[in-house]
Amino acid sequence: MDSPPPPPRRTLRDKLRQATFIQPRTGERIRRNFTLQNPRRALDGAGDSLSDNRTPLLGQESARRGGLQTHIDHITARSRGLAVAASSRTGQAIFKCSLSYLMGSMAVFVPAIAATLGRQGGKHLVAIFTVYFHPGRSQGSMIEAMFWAAVAFLYSVIISFASMEVSVLSRQWDLIVLGRIIVLLVFCGGGLGFIAFVKQSLQRPLVNVACSLASLAIITVLTKENSVHTATFSYEKVVQVMKMVVMGTLISTVVCFTVKPVSARRDLRDVMSQTTDAIGQVLATITRCFLNGSETEMKESAYTEASKQYKAGLLALAQHLQESKLEHFALGTEKEYWIEKRLVGCLQRLAQNIGGLRSAAATQFSLLAQVEHGTPQSTSTFTQTNHHSPTHQPLALYSSDDTFSAMASIDEWPEVALAADMGFSGNSEDSGAHIIRTPTDIFEKFITHLGPSMKSLAYTLKEILGELPFTFSPHFDINVDEHFKTSVTNAIELYGDARAQALGLLYKSKELSRMNTTEAEADFEEVAASCGHFSFSLLDFAEQMSQFIDILEELKFASDRHRHRRSWNWLLFWRERKGSREGSGMIDPSHKANNHMAFSQLTTEVSSFFALDGASDTRRPPGRSPEVASPEKPLPKETLSHRLWKISRIFRRDDVKFATKVGIGAAIYALPSFLPSTRPLYLHWRGNWGLISYMVVCSMTIGASNTTSNDRFLGTCLGTACAVLSWLASQGNCYALAFFGWVMALYCFYIIIGQRNGAYGRFILLTYNLTALYAYSLSIGDGKGDKDEGGTHPAIGEIAIHRVVSVASGGFWALVITRIIWPISARKKLKNGLSLLWLRMSLIWKRDPLATLLEGDSPNVYMNLREEFELQQYLSYLDSLRTAAAGEFELRGPFQAETFERILRGTGKMLANFHAMNIVLRKELRASDGEASILHYTTKERAQLCARIGHLFHVLASCMKLECPLNDTLPSTENARDRLLAKIFSYRKSMRHVGNIADEDFAILYAYALVTRQLSAEIAAMKVEIELLYGVLDEDALKLE
Repeated sequence: MDSPPPPPRRTLRDKLRQATFIQPRTGERIRRNFTLQNPRRALDGAGDSLSDNRTPLLGQESARRGGLQTHIDHITARSRGLAVAASSRTGQAIFKCSLSYLMGSMAVFVPAIAATLGRQGGKHLVAIFTVYFHPGRSQGSMIEAMFWAAVAFLYSVIISFASMEVSVLSRQWDLIVLGRIIVLLVFCGGGLGFIAFVKQSLQRPLVNVACSLASLAIITVLTKENSVHTATFSYEKVVQVMKMVVMGTLISTVVCFTVKPVSARRDLRDVMSQTTDAIGQVLATITRCFLNGSETEMKESAYTEASKQYKAGLLALAQHLQESKLEHFALGTEKEYWIEKRLVGCLQRLAQNIGGLRSAAATQFSLLAQVEHGTPQSTSTFTQTNHHSPTHQPLALYSSDDTFSAMASIDEWPEVALAADMGFSGNSEDSGAHIIRTPTDIFEKFITHLGPSMKSLAYTLKEILGELPFTFSPHFDINVDEHFKTSVTNAIELYGDARAQALGLLYKSKELSRMNTTEAEADFEEVAASCGHFSFSLLDFAEQMSQFIDILEELKFASDRHRHRRSWNWLLFWRERKGSREGSGMIDPSHKANNHMAFSQLTTEVSSFFALDGASDTRRPPGRSPEVASPEKPLPKETLSHRLWKISRIFRRDDVKFATKVGIGAAIYALPSFLPSTRPLYLHWRGNWGLISYMVVCSMTIGASNTTSNDRFLGTCLGTACAVLSWLASQGNCYALAFFGWVMALYCFYIIIGQRNGAYGRFILLTYNLTALYAYSLSIGDGKGDKDEGGTHPAIGEIAIHRVVSVASGGFWALVITRIIWPISARKKLKNGLSLLWLRMSLIWKRDPLATLLEGDSPNVYMNLREEFELQQYLSYLDSLRTAAAGEFELRGPFQAETFERILRGTGKMLANFHAMNIVLRKELRASDGEASILHYTTKERAQLCARIGHLFHVLASCMKLECPLNDTLPSTENARDRLLAKIFSYRKSMRHVGNIADEDFAILYAYALVTRQLSAEIAAMKVEIELLYGVLDEDALKLE
């Protein structure tokens, strides 16, 4: 007997009613049609069509005007574009910086100002300091710049005075040679080496320029001036440098605070508003795609731009928050800063929940794609228990042409008739016609039941995100409605009730199906994991949204209070402040300063597995076991040699070795200035600027030094050429030189700010200063002792040649030192770093991350998933190494930057999955009774799956370290995952009558299942990339030598 045809889809839709959602502004429940789709998308298409229809007509009209009118229109359009660019934030910053530079150059051109700086030369340094600490920044950043400038100057004063005192004492004791040796090694080499250590350790832009300022002052006093060499104590040059530093930073500060001032507090609120809008758009798109079962819309430009916007916003929030901190502290609104810090942390957690939603949706798309392509296990592993049931087609909601129109206003089932209409009356005999047979059926049932309430909650959250947290520019007042909190709470309750009922019916229908294979049970449980994890992640997002509103209301109260009452309690630094103790949970991705230092403990503990950075750094003393210490197994008694080896660990750190070799190189380069026979040659060729160039070019890795040296040399040549042309064109006229200098500042600050290439732009402008402004100083008789370059009739050619040769020699010496003394290859560190990172990930999965819920944190830090943020920091450090490695040249071939970029991107996706797992672990430090029961029930299967994943990570790390291809027969995680999912299915089936087992207890295993699936996929992708890198074995590597 033929089975009856399937009922029309629209007959089921006719039974539905309008969706119920919470109106954010009023908090009331409303039933009507609504859509998550941005209404502007449809208008955009119409606008494009209209533009296309008009374009030919405009083109014909323009052609009829003639060539002259066309050129006029072109010039007018370019002028308008230039005006728009000049009035933009970047254009205003460039103008402010050029104005500051022009004012700084007045220390050379205006005699009255020059007289306040003494009779010594070098007054062009005022303009240099306005370039170092330019005003094209926020007020908070300018406060920080002033702080670091003061620190740099104080450090240079200490080194200068101490070196003078040593010289004076050595003369008094008739030990001049010994005194010069001490000054050369301790104050010149050691002092500059310490600057290199601080620069490498902190790695912040303002610290870098402060280090350049300190280097300039120290090198000038120790090698150029005669105080140290004549063993006399002189305050004159130090006082002059102090005046120039104060004048330069004061000029930049005044311009920053008076000319189009930029507030970091307003920038923070502006970025937060843009980020919440983007998160709301991404949330709506992901939810809509999940309901539609198609990721097409997630591939469109609108979603891509919104995703990029909120990710970029999250990165900018940390910087703006740090700068706004100084502004709040200065204004006496410290309390607002601590609240804003919590607000930023809450916003970052909202973005993390977006990642969980995206992961669940990606799993859904993958499973549906398998069904569409006819994956055998998704269609043939289910028992046919009812031959009269309609033949199932791929999910009708997904395959119809009017997908968006059908899902644009999802309707809810009536509460009373919900179970009866869908055949879930609780009677197993009556529900045979509705047995689920494929994973697509589960998705359809899930969306049918939970889709309306899911869409309603997403709509409410999207609308609130569109309103929060601040009003528009320029005031950015706190915009939180009194009904927002109630609306979110009611929406959570409405969604929670619908979710509990829908999932209960979903699992009930699944339990009625008869499975006959492990693969079938795994398929069903994987679908349940995807659906369940998405619903839990959406609920977590809503709960986090409620906390966001609470913090925003607290900020509004504090802001209103501080308008009338301010405090500067941060000055009482000896008191412990409550705000600083409150954990914000904020992630700060902007601090990449100590990325390699963050892994120092990790490197030490795990180095017994791999020799990571050479034998000198990780060699293990004889007799030490390579096994990781276990808390149950006592360690053998340490020998004296091993204790000494551990104590000397600090000297094996890369940053210490870098500082040491920089100090050694600086002492060798400065040696001619301390020898009477070579000092005239050093001064003639301006060796002090070569030493400054050496300090600037020296970087941790060979590749970074190569890149900086190239920028330094090209910038020096370009700046010198421009200076020569300006001098020849102006004939030494101060007004013309000031104008040319202002034009040069506009161009260079466009490079610094507009193109974000600070080093290159600074090199050009600083070299211009050293040539043009210095030549003018000589022409007015302000260059005492510089007769070798023309005196009052400057030989501009000689000046230019001296600058180029000096800078080139310093850059070349930096490259020599970087390659000869403890060379650090970015390529090698990148490979070793990747192997270390994958090894860390292997150790995490070796223990099983979920074990922390039952056993607590691991005693070994490298096996604690709660420290996963260190992995994210280290990945950023590896990405900087990838950039530096591109500048290294080796005979065996160019660096495969694109392949390593894909590897790092894939590793980042793995860490995102680690982070998703960590979110679940952070929510509950200990497992509930139901969770503990499930975890104990699946212990064996999880152990097998963790062993597979950990083994694969270990293999990846080994292959990257040894530069060898992977084995063709690597173990797969699919069978282990299927056994785990089948075990979860079995537990649910056997424990369905137990009262203390709630659906929330499965949430952690849902996340676990999705993470392991995506990790397996990314590991497979890493296999392909490693095959591209090391697909062929090198015969030399196999020689037994």
